[in-house]
Amino acid sequence: MPVPKNHTQDLYALFAKVNTAEEAKMLLKDILTPQELDSVAERWQLIQALHEGKPQREISKELGISISKITRGSRMLQYGSGGFLHFLKKLKK
Repeated sequence: MPVPKNHTQDLYALFAKVNTAEEAKMLLKDILTPQELDSVAERWQLIQALHEGKPQREISKELGISISKITRGSRMLQYGSGGFLHFLKKLKK
């Protein structure tokens, strides 16, 4: 059964209230399992590496993850909603 749209909107609003890295840590540690948190952190590392122009095989070796995971991340970086690029640019400021 699909999650009602207002539930997703509530989640977006919740994340918009995060002001500091410490608040983000508190929320993410409560909302995600340790495995989910590790998976999200891994994805962010691979997105950053792709954005830096590192080859997929090098990223695979450094992070110990499959090429298929990196390819999925690459597709999201290129064709996703633009969120990754937005925040990569925002972090450089």
